[in-house]
Amino acid sequence: MARIIVADDDEIVGEIACNALIAAGHGAGLITDGAEALRVIKARQPDLVVLDCNMPGLSGVLLVQELRKTAGFEQLPVLMLTGRRGKADEELARFAGANDYLKKPFDPEELAFRVDELLSVNG
Repeated sequence: MARIIVADDDEIVGEIACNALIAAGHGAGLITDGAEALRVIKARQPDLVVLDCNMPGLSGVLLVQELRKTAGFEQLPVLMLTGRRGKADEELARFAGANDYLKKPFDPEELAFRVDELLSVNG
């Protein structure tokens, strides 16, 4: 069981993501603010993070950039789960340090599969 933080300002989407991850055997919690997510990630040191690009406080892209500059979080697996659909958006997220990119609307089973893939590669 992995400990996963889902950061998404859309509570419905966040709950769907958390429920999918819990159903897949992981522990998951939702945070709806980017700055708060960064604080909790640093305090709790999860096994993986799922981030929305657009959040109040701190965007997902800026959050992953901050994680990559922080000792102990350089290799933390990050999956961006976002409504941004453009190729340039995906390239920007990957350049910032995201390991994977899943567009909304998403299939909850696909999310769980991608998370398991990231955990097996980084675990």
